[in-house]
Amino acid sequence: MFDTHCHLNFKAFEGRVEEVIDNAKKAGINSIVVPGTDLESSKKAVEISERFDQVYAAVGIHPHHVFEIQSNNDSGQAGMTKEMQEIEKLLTHKKVVAIGEIGLDRHYYNKTKYPDYKIDESFLELQKDFLRKQIELAIKYKKSIIFHNREARKDFLETLTDYRSLITDYRCVFHCCEPDQALLEYAIRHKIFIGVDGDITYRKDKQEFIKTVPLKMLVLETDSPLLLPIQLRGDNKRRPANEPKNLKLIADFIAEIIGIKVETLEKITVENSGKLFKIV
Repeated sequence: MFDTHCHLNFKAFEGRVEEVIDNAKKAGINSIVVPGTDLESSKKAVEISERFDQVYAAVGIHPHHVFEIQSNNDSGQAGMTKEMQEIEKLLTHKKVVAIGEIGLDRHYYNKTKYPDYKIDESFLELQKDFLRKQIELAIKYKKSIIFHNREARKDFLETLTDYRSLITDYRCVFHCCEPDQALLEYAIRHKIFIGVDGDITYRKDKQEFIKTVPLKMLVLETDSPLLLPIQLRGDNKRRPANEPKNLKLIADFIAEIIGIKVETLEKITVENSGKLFKIV
C-alpha cells in the first residue's frame, strides 16, 4: 500500500521514525510521502527520505504558516522571496517528488503557535501569493502538487483556475479533500486526485462523499500523526499518534462502504499513487 501523506517530520515521531516505518512495512505499507508544512519541516522531510528507500519527500509552505512570514514583515514580500528561494533549492533533491502541502486556509485553529493569529483579507492575499509562487515552482521543476484547502473553496478554485491548463493530468491531489461536490467536479474536469484519510471512519459527510469519487481518482492518506481512525480512538483522551500502519484500517473501511474487495481498492490506489508522484 501507499501512504501519500504522512508527517514523519513532526515532533510526535521524534526518536521513533525507524520504528514507525518498520511498523508500516509489517502492515504492508511499502511507500510513504512526507510533506513539509514550513521550511524546517520540509528540510526534515528530505532528511528522512534520504534514510529510507521507500520514503519520499514533498516540500512547501502550508498556508497556516504563511502567518509567520506576515508577522515578521509588514508586506510579506521579502519573507516570501527568502522562503521560496530555500524551497526551490530543496526541489532539486532526487527524493523530492512534489511541492506541498500548499493552498489556502480560512480555518481558525484552537491550537496554534502564533498568539496573535487572525484571518483577514491581507493574510489571505499573502496565502494566495505563496500558493501561486509554489505552483510556479512545481511547474518549473516538473513536480507534483499536494493541495491543502480548508474552508476556502471559492478563493482556492478561483486561484487554481489561473493555472488550469497546467494543473491537470493526474499530477495533483486535493489532500484530505473536503466533502464538497464543487471540489470534486473541479477535480474530475482537471484530472486531480482526491486524498482520503482516517476521518472518513467517523465523519458521515465524508462517508457519503466517497461514494461519489471515481476509483481512478482516489488515493489514500493517514495524515499521521493526525486523524486517527475511529477504531483506535476509544475513550482515552490521551490518544496515540496516528501512524502509516493504520492505512489498512482506512482501506478496509472504504472498501466496505463502496462495496468492493479491499484487495481491489489497494491495487487501484497504489497504481494511482504511483501515477500521482511518478513512482513506479
